[in-house]
Amino acid sequence: MLKITDIQPQKHDPSRLNVYLNGEFAFGIARVVAPWLKVGQEISTETMAELIEKDQREKAYQRALNYLSYRVRSEEEVRRNLRKHEVPDQVIEDTLDKLRDKALVDDQHFAEQWVENRSAFHPRGKRALAAELRQKGLARQTIDQALEDVDEHQMAQKVVDKKWNRVRDLDWPDFRKKLFGYLSRRGFHYGVCREVVQQAWDEREKTS
Repeated sequence: MLKITDIQPQKHDPSRLNVYLNGEFAFGIARVVAPWLKVGQEISTETMAELIEKDQREKAYQRALNYLSYRVRSEEEVRRNLRKHEVPDQVIEDTLDKLRDKALVDDQHFAEQWVENRSAFHPRGKRALAAELRQKGLARQTIDQALEDVDEHQMAQKVVDKKWNRVRDLDWPDFRKKLFGYLSRRGFHYGVCREVVQQAWDEREKTS
């Protein structure tokens, strides 16, 4: 058995403790993992190993919570972040299970929020939105469902509105080239680009 000879809060993080066994530093641990530890107590090497494992899981969970505090994330984004900090794969998956249970990660909700935000502030075609969501690690079914109600013509019209002052006075070849380029670079399909550009030109001709 090993005897706890001292317990000290860590200098830079008082929520964590340094535990000394038989007069020597043995391990650091979060207070919440083992609030029952006290000086003079004896623990086995098995108990110490269990505490270190529980602490590893708690650190991973707290790291994930901190990562999620800045904005909504996909499961894969959380997974990548934890891997970057060398968290073991099984601990990562257990952490994600815990986050799912608490509704702190939800890929479908993430995808829908992403599409909604893009629609409002940075309009994109379905092709571009799908590519962005794939980069976030989302499953194809999740992406397809999030994009199901996207009106590409409406989104393309928002791009036209944003760029209108730059193209309104151009002749047809330059008008078409510039506006078509704006739309295609934002992931709109050829047919949508062609129709929206033609509609914009026809409206301009009516009012000129």
